[in-house]
Amino acid sequence: MREYEIVYIFDSVLTEDQVNQKLDKYHQHITTKSGEITAVDHWGKRQLAYPLAKKTAGYYVVAQFTGESDSLPELERTLKLDEDLVRYLIVLSEGEPTAPMSIATREPRDDDEDEREDEEDEEEE
Repeated sequence: MREYEIVYIFDSVLTEDQVNQKLDKYHQHITTKSGEITAVDHWGKRQLAYPLAKKTAGYYVVAQFTGESDSLPELERTLKLDEDLVRYLIVLSEGEPTAPMSIATREPRDDDEDEREDEEDEEEE
């Protein structure tokens, strides 16, 4: 069993109940093949970085699950056939928690501070 993370971007006109119905359908593919959904985070409606299929906003959901790799092709086939799903991405999970995070609100990392100090030193010269 491997740990995966999937990000769904649904059409923004869907309600949360409609999104949950679709998620139940998708997650059945995982659980019927002895997989397990470990976390589901609804990030809500957000503006897209660039228009996708003439849509400027989407409803984001991130889910973590464990499963066998042979269950993924059937899941992906189902995802590709859904017209209300604008985009999706399945990746191997590195175990970090899923949470919506803005660059403006996150704590600066050590390497960010080093870069800022280097830039300030260059400006002074």
